[in-house]
Amino acid sequence: MADKAERNPLSNGSKSSDAPSEPAPIAKTRMAETIRHGGRIYQLMVESVHDYAIFMLDPAGYIASWNKGAQKIKGYTADEIIGQHFSIFYKPEDIAIGHPQRELEIATAEGRFEEERPRLRKDGSEFWANVVITPVRDEDGTLVGFAKVTRDLTERRAAEQKAIEDARRVAMSESANVAKTEFLAAMSHELRTPLNAIGGYTDLLSLGIGGSITPQQTEYLERIRRSQQHLLGVISDLLNFSRIEGGQLTYDFAPLSLSHVIERVVPMVEPQAATKSISLTIDAADSNFIVFGDRAKVDQILLNLLSNAVKFTGSNGTVRVRSKGSEKTASIEVIDTGAGIPADKLHAIFEPFVQLGRSLSSAHEGTGLGLAISRELARGMNGELTVSSKVGSGSTFTLTLPREG
Repeated sequence: MADKAERNPLSNGSKSSDAPSEPAPIAKTRMAETIRHGGRIYQLMVESVHDYAIFMLDPAGYIASWNKGAQKIKGYTADEIIGQHFSIFYKPEDIAIGHPQRELEIATAEGRFEEERPRLRKDGSEFWANVVITPVRDEDGTLVGFAKVTRDLTERRAAEQKAIEDARRVAMSESANVAKTEFLAAMSHELRTPLNAIGGYTDLLSLGIGGSITPQQTEYLERIRRSQQHLLGVISDLLNFSRIEGGQLTYDFAPLSLSHVIERVVPMVEPQAATKSISLTIDAADSNFIVFGDRAKVDQILLNLLSNAVKFTGSNGTVRVRSKGSEKTASIEVIDTGAGIPADKLHAIFEPFVQLGRSLSSAHEGTGLGLAISRELARGMNGELTVSSKVGSGSTFTLTLPREG
């Protein structure tokens, strides 16, 4: 029986002992000789690779060997493909311009050829391939063929293309937002100037500067003033929404007392409420409810909520304002006795340009941006704006903001 050392190519030939011996350097073993002469072990290594197509071409480009990775990537078995010209993997337009032969010429002249380009599988489908071709020469430098290694990079290519497309869409969106914001800013200026002039001249006429006016003319002037104020509000909403979309709003954070916010804003809507005989009440607020936010933007949100509540509450109804708090947050609630909002519409009212009242009454005017803007402002201050409602029982809008510290 042959000695174990004789059968083990990594052994140095000595007999085994209780103490492990140092392994011989690979250059002194039969493994080195086997690899040097391209023996069976090297062949097995190449054939066992599944993720790369590794095969040999003769000097004219005909396939001389085929591994499992090549079969997996390209779809051909060794029996089907060996002896075929490697141009079988190329698209007709590449063959027409002599691209396969050009690859071999470059590899021969420069010692290597590499590219990424579409290739064809057996079923005719395309895949994105990374191809490396290396000339193989014998001891005297004679070209004996080419080693060709192909990787399927289809998934990576798709991911890269998607990333590029996503980046392009983001860039286009950002560019569009900038253009839109600039347009709306210019439009705002151009429209506000004549609207302010309309308001100014209306005031002069109302004061009798141009002569006495009749009661009917006074009523007309009041309608002009209301329309002018409405248009200014629409312009402000559009400009604010565009700035929010473009990420151009800044916040001036500071501690705020919710009771002070309520006391400051409620009087602004009292005339509207009185016109409709709506009872506007404030529940006693705890002065210790201090939040962290932007004063002007908190005022804007509450004013929008109160204006909506008065707008959508019928005559002789009630609008209530109250505040409450927890350990980490404090909130303002605006509660009305209006018509209420259907459950399937509660989310939609915070979407831009949604104005549910238009489907109920033409008297409910607006851009449909007020609540969308208010919610984004609340979130910009690390807070939230929510609603609960029941048809026929009114609605409750809640602005929640983080407590100071």
